[in-house]
Amino acid sequence: MTQSLAPAARPTTGPGRARRILRAVAVVSCVPYLALKAAWVAGSHVGIPEGSSLLDDRLTMAVINGLSILLDSAVIVLALVLTRPWGLRVPAWLLAFPVWVATGLLAPVMAGFPAQLVVRAFGGGGASSAGREAFLDEWVFGVVYTGFIAQGLALGGLFVLYARDRWGHLWHGRVWDLPVGAVGPAHRALAVAAAVLALLPLTLHALWACGVSAGLGEGRAADRGGEFYVLEALYVVFLLAAVTGAVLLAFRRGRALPVSVPLSLVWVGSGAVACWGGWLSLASLGGPADLADRATPLMNLAYAGQMLVGLLVAAIGVYHVAERSAGTARRAA
Repeated sequence: MTQSLAPAARPTTGPGRARRILRAVAVVSCVPYLALKAAWVAGSHVGIPEGSSLLDDRLTMAVINGLSILLDSAVIVLALVLTRPWGLRVPAWLLAFPVWVATGLLAPVMAGFPAQLVVRAFGGGGASSAGREAFLDEWVFGVVYTGFIAQGLALGGLFVLYARDRWGHLWHGRVWDLPVGAVGPAHRALAVAAAVLALLPLTLHALWACGVSAGLGEGRAADRGGEFYVLEALYVVFLLAAVTGAVLLAFRRGRALPVSVPLSLVWVGSGAVACWGGWLSLASLGGPADLADRATPLMNLAYAGQMLVGLLVAAIGVYHVAERSAGTARRAA
C-alpha cells in the first residue's frame, strides 16, 4: 500500500501556470473572510447590525470566530501543499482528510448560494431573508459566500491536478474492473448500514424541503422561506449522492460506469453530509438562549444521522482505495 501511494515522479521545477493561477485565487479569496473574522474577534461590529444575536455572547462568538479563522487558514496551507514539490511527500491521510473536510464544507455553499440567489431573484426569499438581515448585514453574505465559492473552485481544481499525478491509477477503469476484494462483505455491510441510517435524515430533510414544519423549532419554522427550502433540498441531494456512490462501489452496480463516478459521489456526498451534520450538531450544543430558536430533538437526530452516514460512506471509499492500492502494489512486485 505504501509503495502504490508513493508520489509519482514529476518535475520539481515548480507548478505550471494553471496551478499558480488557481493557488493565487485560493489564497486571495480567503482574505475577505479572514479579515472579517479577525475584526470580530478584535471586538469590531462591522457587518453586524444592532440587536443581532451574535452580540449576545461575546466569548462564544470569539471562540467560534477563532475556530473559523483556523479552518479558513487551512485553505492557504492546502493550496501550498498541492502546488509545491514537497507537497508530494506529505502522507496521503494527512492531506486527504483536510481536503475531504474542505470539500464537505464548501460543496453545499457552492451549490446552495447561487440557487438561493435565483430563488430570491424570483421573489422566493420569504421569511428567512428578512430574518437573516437582523443577523448580519446583507453584504456580508455576498462577500463571504462568493469567497467560499472561489475557494472551492480553486482548491478543487488544484486537488484534481495533484491527485491525478499522485493517485490517478486508483480510479482508472470501470466498475466491472474492480477486484473481488473491493466488493467484499465489509463494503456491503457498510453500504447497507449507511442506507438504513440515511432513511431518517433523508425523510426529515425531504419533508422540511416540501414545507412540512413537524420537528422544527418554533423560531426555525417561522423563519422559513425559499432559501431554507433550497438548503433542505440540498441535504437530500447530498445524502442521496453519498448512499448511491456507496451502493455502486459495494455492489458493483452500474458496471459500465467509470470508477471515478462512484468515487466522486462518495467523496463529495460523504464529505457534505458528515461535515455539515457534525457542524450543525456542534452548533446546536451552544444554541441560542431563546428556546424557540434551539434545535429540536428531531433536528439533532437528523444532523447526527447524516454525520454517521457520511462517516460510513467515507469508510467505504477508504477501504476501496486501500484495497486497490494494495492490489497495484502486489502486481508491481
